[in-house]
Amino acid sequence: MYELSSNFLFIAFICYIVATFFFGGSMKVNDKGPNKWATLGISVTLIGFLSQLTYFVTRWIAAGHAPVSNLFEFITFFGMMLIAAFILIHFIYKLNIIGLFALPIAIIIIAYATVFPHEIKPLVPSLKSYWLHIHVTTAALGEAILAISFITGLIYLIKNIDQTKSSKKTFWLEAVLYFLVTVVAFILLSTAFNASGYEAKYNWVNKDKVKEEMIYNLPSIVGPHKGELTTSGKFEALAEMPAMVNAKKLNTVIWSIFAGAALYLVIRLIIRKRIAAFLQPFVQKVDSELLDEIGYRSVAIGFPVFTLGGLIFAMIWAQIAWTKFWSWDPKEDWALITWLFYAVFLHFRFNRNWQGEKSAWLAVIGFAIIMFNLIAVNLIIAGLHSYA
Repeated sequence: MYELSSNFLFIAFICYIVATFFFGGSMKVNDKGPNKWATLGISVTLIGFLSQLTYFVTRWIAAGHAPVSNLFEFITFFGMMLIAAFILIHFIYKLNIIGLFALPIAIIIIAYATVFPHEIKPLVPSLKSYWLHIHVTTAALGEAILAISFITGLIYLIKNIDQTKSSKKTFWLEAVLYFLVTVVAFILLSTAFNASGYEAKYNWVNKDKVKEEMIYNLPSIVGPHKGELTTSGKFEALAEMPAMVNAKKLNTVIWSIFAGAALYLVIRLIIRKRIAAFLQPFVQKVDSELLDEIGYRSVAIGFPVFTLGGLIFAMIWAQIAWTKFWSWDPKEDWALITWLFYAVFLHFRFNRNWQGEKSAWLAVIGFAIIMFNLIAVNLIIAGLHSYA
């Protein structure tokens, strides 16, 4: 059953790649009349989504619990919910350009998940609750709907920001695209080292002053607290981290930054312009007001869903599992920051009439906060949610 579920996830991944090319082809077709490329694109997307849904069900059967208990499972579920949100948006608005951006982002998210251990393991005691199904899935759904506002906001900015001259706007927009390139670089880097079988072992002392072993799958730039390299012929760490920092995961982030910079430079050398400037001709025909409307509606729907999953259900489960509904854990703190940000987003939208470019920037910043919580908080900062 485990192998079967993995095969369905792979099929879904391939379908999303193929559908991206179909949506790309739809950009060259006149908007009047049926668009066969877009029809093919959404059809293949639906096949991929059904395949990924089958992966989710079969893995649930194999594991005996909802497959959202670790980073691999949560991120793949998040990617599936993003695809579901896109499909719904597509049938409502018929805006094909969203597929050209939403599918690659979902592909990156799912590929990112695969670099983490994906074996099925027994649940730790604190996760043995039906609230695992309720809290985590609802939070992921809310974040996925909010991610649609990021996609439409990104398209809006690529279309409307003047790329003929350098400015703060072009810098920050390019920084967003650089982040996406960095994630792709991290996936390629991790895949390469995993394929080579690279492994370096450290004996170290954790925050409870207990000796443990930590295994690196990338050359160690930063090492664990009081770490001693026990694998001969491997690269010795240049710096030692305090016990509260997960040195292995921080090392991964550092490598991602280096690899992202290298890949970004290669792309720039090939296209000889900013990535946003390269993409701008593809989005010129899209209606900016429609993008703004979809972005706003995504936040208006995603915010209450995230409120339920990310805060209310989370606090109920925390009270049951840890006898207190709030612990100021890093994961909880950033969930609250995310909620407060989108509350401010809606406040500015309603009371200050922030639309268009301002709203698009807010949507991009909001997604950056979600990604920081998903990547940086999970990979670097130790807390009550470190089991994920």
